[in-house]
Amino acid sequence: MISNTSFKKYALAFPETEEAPHFEHKAYKVKKKIFVTHNEKESRCCVKLTPEEQSLFCLMDKDLIYPVPNKWGKQGWTLVNLKHVNKKILTEVLTAAYCTVAPPKLAAPFIQSGLDGTL
Repeated sequence: MISNTSFKKYALAFPETEEAPHFEHKAYKVKKKIFVTHNEKESRCCVKLTPEEQSLFCLMDKDLIYPVPNKWGKQGWTLVNLKHVNKKILTEVLTAAYCTVAPPKLAAPFIQSGLDGTL
């Protein structure tokens, strides 16, 4: 299980990332673009992936990582169950989400390292 404190640490580990309120949740943004939201109450996060990344991550375990069940899910927004995900998978998902929305200059070091979740 990933604690709320650990989740925040992982999300803020990316360059130029900031935390902001997003309705009743917390959002983590880079250059004012959300790459992940955090629902602390339900121990779940929602990441912005490309549709291709979403389909690959969702192959792991449909109870662990799954598309948002509406039009947002078709745009790549993907839910991650923090009660059961491990740090390695979470950091890989967060890295992919960050690279999806970050400017190329900020994303480049993570893409060059192969999105290996080295947070």
